[in-house]
Amino acid sequence: MAIDIPPHIAADADDRRDPARWSPRKRNAYGWTITGMLLVLMMISWADKAILGIVAVPIMKDLNLTTEQFGLLGSAVFMLFGVAQLVAAPIANRVKSKWILLVLCLIWSVAQVPIFVFASLPALWFSRLLLGAGEGPLAPISMHATYKWFPAARSAAPAAVTSSGVTLGIVAFAPVLAWITAEFGWRATFIFLAMVGVVWAVAWIFVGKEGPYTSARAEREIDGGAAEGDEDASAAVAADTKVSYRRSFATPTWLLAVLCSFLGYWTFTVATTWLPAYFETVHGATTQQAGSLITLPALWGTFATIGLGVLPQRLAARGIPTRRSRGLVLGLAAAFAGIMVILGTLAPVSWLAVLFFTFGFGTAPALFALTYLVASETTTVGQRGAVLQVTNAVLTAGGLFAPAVVGIIIGRAASETVGYANAFLLTGGMLSVAGVLGALFINQQRDRLRLGLDVARTA
Repeated sequence: MAIDIPPHIAADADDRRDPARWSPRKRNAYGWTITGMLLVLMMISWADKAILGIVAVPIMKDLNLTTEQFGLLGSAVFMLFGVAQLVAAPIANRVKSKWILLVLCLIWSVAQVPIFVFASLPALWFSRLLLGAGEGPLAPISMHATYKWFPAARSAAPAAVTSSGVTLGIVAFAPVLAWITAEFGWRATFIFLAMVGVVWAVAWIFVGKEGPYTSARAEREIDGGAAEGDEDASAAVAADTKVSYRRSFATPTWLLAVLCSFLGYWTFTVATTWLPAYFETVHGATTQQAGSLITLPALWGTFATIGLGVLPQRLAARGIPTRRSRGLVLGLAAAFAGIMVILGTLAPVSWLAVLFFTFGFGTAPALFALTYLVASETTTVGQRGAVLQVTNAVLTAGGLFAPAVVGIIIGRAASETVGYANAFLLTGGMLSVAGVLGALFINQQRDRLRLGLDVARTA
């Protein structure tokens, strides 16, 4: 026997389930809850990546690995990174972010098990490849999920908080992983991260939810806007007009923003893979000390990521166009990071090198959130998930090449000290040049007009 539910009760239930019908205060609060969960997930992801650098010396000793072999192993996590993102690109626009993120986290947890069980080079290779396949789509899916909880004008700060997990994960986990390595051996660190991933996945099942800001039209309907037919309404229609992905990716804005973060990813991967070993080999630090020193750039990176997320939002609130509030800030930050790496390499004393490296290697990951924001301006909200996946696939390729290239440079140099210096100078030089180009030529307003995503404003 069917039970008739009164219409007003059914409507109330729909209102409770649909974030678009929530009060602005409740919607904003839940959006920040989702942001916090995604921040933790990003932290776990980067702890998974950084762990190899933290246990580098014990692993190379136990498994008799050369620097070239270890460098290739460091690149292994990125070998399926881009492939996984390209596979995920069409899925990102069709499947809820909640379920994609849940599956990805469970894949990472499973990926840690072979290392603990077999503790061999083949097991390490298999684990890092699987880890890369699972982690590849994470950042763009997380950004897409975050953006859906906030209107465009207020999305920069929460996106920066989510992205700060790149560095905060190292700050929080590096000392713990270094301690576990010293007390229980390097194998135990991998099973620890697997358990952390499972705990997050269980919590996400209950907390995860999709946000309501799925298009420019939806944003206007939720937050209110001008009447149909006015200039703002025309702009909303233009912003939802689909453009070919090829045209988006061919804009100078997209190309230069991605180049900055490609080299930023290169730079930060060099830090997570090789900086602890550099501190041990060149400066004589212990494994635990080196694992703690790597937290310095990561700690600065957390402040830089959040700061570079809040700054564009405040500049935009003052009416400054995004080509300056986002594009110029991105380019100048990249140039600053590259110059700091160069100065750290040339520093005459160790404490000064650590200081410069903190600002150089630490600022590099702060570029990612800005690049996602800039890239999202080259497409529609509906196409954003796929564009961000491709964006991330290209920029994270820096992580594929950097560890192996640095390993070869170090292995073929006259000494390890000379090898590290050559690798770090190359890294800093490339990043600073890309930053200058980005500051000069990134221009979202120009490219959005060309793509038909914006309308010319009348005076």
